[in-house]
Amino acid sequence: MSAPEPPFSEPVRLHQIGGGVKRTLEPDADARARIAKALDLGSLDAFTADMDLTPSAGGWRLKGRVRATLAQTCGITLEPLPLEVDALFTINLAETAADPDAGEIVITLDDESPDLVENGQIDLGQYAVEQLALQLDPFPRKPGAEFVQPPEPEEISPFAVLKQLRPNDEG
Repeated sequence: MSAPEPPFSEPVRLHQIGGGVKRTLEPDADARARIAKALDLGSLDAFTADMDLTPSAGGWRLKGRVRATLAQTCGITLEPLPLEVDALFTINLAETAADPDAGEIVITLDDESPDLVENGQIDLGQYAVEQLALQLDPFPRKPGAEFVQPPEPEEISPFAVLKQLRPNDEG
C-alpha cells in the first residue's frame, strides 16, 4: 500500500541544492483546495511560502516564512473563523544513514534532532503545508461561543413503552 498523495508537493533533489535554493511557493486554486481539505479548513484564500534551503554542518537548514489567509470552522457554532497567518520557521535536515547493519532506528523527542531526508529529496511543499498546520488552532472557537451540555435523558425503562399503551383504569 502506497502513502497517500500529499496535498501540495514541490520536491528538490539533493544534488540540485548546491550552495542553496530559494523559492517562493504559491499554490494554485486546486492545490489550495486540496490543502484546505487536508487541514480541515473552511477556506484557504491565499497561501505563500518563502523557502531558503542551504547546506549546513550536519546536512541542510530550511528557513522560511508562511503567509496565509484562511478560515477555520468554529467547533461549536460551525461558523467560519477568519485567520491571517504570518510565521517564520527554521528546520534542520539530515540525510538518513544508509547502514544496513544498523538494524535499529533511534528516535528522540527533543527539538534539536534534524528531520531525516528520504529518497534523496526535500519536499518544500510538504514543509510549507506542515508549517501552516502548526499555526492553526486545533480547537477553533468563536469568541464568546460556549458549549452547553444537553440535559441527560431520564432513565428509560423497557417497560415504559408498555405502561403508556396500557389503558388508564383510574376514574
